[in-house]
Amino acid sequence: MDKIIEAYKWEQPDGDSSVFLITEQMTGQRIDRILAEQFPDVTRSYLQKLIREKCVKINEKVIKASAKPAIGDRVSVFFPEAEELQIVPEDIPLDILYEDSDLIIVNKPKGMVVHPAAGHYSKTLVNALMYHCQNSLSGINGVMRPGIVHRIDQNTTGSLIVCKNDMAHQAIAQQLSVHSITRKYRAIVYGRLTEDGTIRTTIGRHPQKRKEMAVNVPQGKTAVTHYHVLELFDKFTYIECQLETGRTHQIRVHMKSIGHPILGDDVYGPSKCPFSGLQGQTLHAMTIGFLHPSTKEYLEVEAPLPLYFTDLLNKLRSV
Repeated sequence: MDKIIEAYKWEQPDGDSSVFLITEQMTGQRIDRILAEQFPDVTRSYLQKLIREKCVKINEKVIKASAKPAIGDRVSVFFPEAEELQIVPEDIPLDILYEDSDLIIVNKPKGMVVHPAAGHYSKTLVNALMYHCQNSLSGINGVMRPGIVHRIDQNTTGSLIVCKNDMAHQAIAQQLSVHSITRKYRAIVYGRLTEDGTIRTTIGRHPQKRKEMAVNVPQGKTAVTHYHVLELFDKFTYIECQLETGRTHQIRVHMKSIGHPILGDDVYGPSKCPFSGLQGQTLHAMTIGFLHPSTKEYLEVEAPLPLYFTDLLNKLRSV
């Protein structure tokens, strides 16, 4: 279900429902908090709106946001059907690393949002792709995310696969689900890492900070990151990270968990960055490799480091 939170047709009966039972871990919590944990892609304000509009019931009874359900209670949530918002193709230059009739791999720049969402309906990668590819994008992820099979954060740069048809989308999604796609990132982290390592934790939604992720939280999913030291500086380390899994904010959360947050990360790292003008984390999706959906041959593409990243490395080397 596409949980878009804008422009709902409240007067129409069409929509999507979700039903779940209250477990022992959920007891004692308010229903609005439980819903936030169950539907992390939906904002808390919209979930509270659903409660006010009587779209959330416990044992078929309308409730308030402060209700605390008991173990075994049946919670039903009705998501009214979203209107298809018009996403406009925009002539935005793309750095294309590879393209054929099945897919396109782009080098996403820093600051660009991958697909439209609340607050970002233009100048996204999808707007640019719709102009470049016209009608040749997969439709599996809906009108808001045509072609998008995986994402990288707004302030992360680098390689991203976009699918032009549903066959390619399903093939890439399958490889993502079994963690067979090669994904190597470059990053600069705080502190000195003197040896390679592997971080194995679970990652889930932060219990208090709903826009953040955290390690070892209840109902978190297994996350594995391998890191390799490339270069040591006085107060920083240049590393390569290879993802075994692909959880939200995985590398950023994992590096914070071992005391080496990514330089420039204003969410998981220090609030004050020692380098003025650096916007967002120094994290770059450099290498992506997979079996091509049609040829079944292994294809690997590399996105060169962006200028801001190489300039920063040169500054660190000159100290």
